[in-house]
Amino acid sequence: MKNFRFTKLKSAAVFAAFSAAVLLVSCKKDDDRVVVPDTSIAAIVSANSNFSLLKTALVQAGLTEALSGTGNFTVFAPNNAAFAAAGLDTEAKIKAVPVENLKKILLYHVLGQRVPASAIATASNTQVKTYNDLTVYVTKNSSGVFVNGAAVTQADVAASNGVIHVINMVLMPPSGNIVEAAQGNANFSFLVAAVLRASQGSTNVAQVLSGAGPLTVFAPTNQAFINAGFASVAAIQAADPAVLANILTYHVVPGRVLSSDLTEGAKPVTANGASLTVTLSGGAKVKGNSNTTASAITSANMLTSNGVIHVIDQVLMP
Repeated sequence: MKNFRFTKLKSAAVFAAFSAAVLLVSCKKDDDRVVVPDTSIAAIVSANSNFSLLKTALVQAGLTEALSGTGNFTVFAPNNAAFAAAGLDTEAKIKAVPVENLKKILLYHVLGQRVPASAIATASNTQVKTYNDLTVYVTKNSSGVFVNGAAVTQADVAASNGVIHVINMVLMPPSGNIVEAAQGNANFSFLVAAVLRASQGSTNVAQVLSGAGPLTVFAPTNQAFINAGFASVAAIQAADPAVLANILTYHVVPGRVLSSDLTEGAKPVTANGASLTVTLSGGAKVKGNSNTTASAITSANMLTSNGVIHVIDQVLMP
């Protein structure tokens, strides 16, 4: 697949209002007009109750005119369930997001060319540029089409100014590298403490996780560390850096492995040279060699500038 860039909208273009149900097309005489259905991307979103939260977000971000007017766009459109899964399950929560942040998120779902599913190459993690010049990773395989690991649940919803592909996840632009993303998440405070403590030994884990990558990190939550016997941050800070480094690098797999890349029975080799076991039955899981049970991937596909994070509910033991 080629990288597609969002084409510049001409400054002279006249955009229809998002709330309009029809476009009025003028003929030679002012009173000689016919009503033509508005099938723009914005109109389709507005008319579909499964997109009510997306509609709210577009209005709040001031993007409705652009997606109502002339153009040739592709929109990966999260449905209401996708917004709810992202914690944005009400209009109030969406409106609480700073407008610039919301706009950045929404434009991360937009390409500047009509791309039907048939035009997507069968390949893994094809890099595609979005409107805000960031990168999404598009995969097409026997299971379907995915963008940043989010599944396209309905493809090729035709619009007068492009095409919509419905997806089951809100795509979040990268917020720094793996270490920076972990530092910005309160559920990873134990993980951050472990990375810092491990880096005091012979292996600078923080430097590894801040490097160019790409890397995939299976990131245990605070509760996962507590369940593994690290009762507090202080306990982590008192641990042997070499032990922590061995454990943490066991959570790191070279390459960008999105959920759409996970396969049943896969045994990816980790940064410490050992391997993990992936299972998909009953939900995606990953198991360490010394774990008695597999760890569930509770939240997948947190994209970073140098890879991807998958949240897990157990600390993996080599």
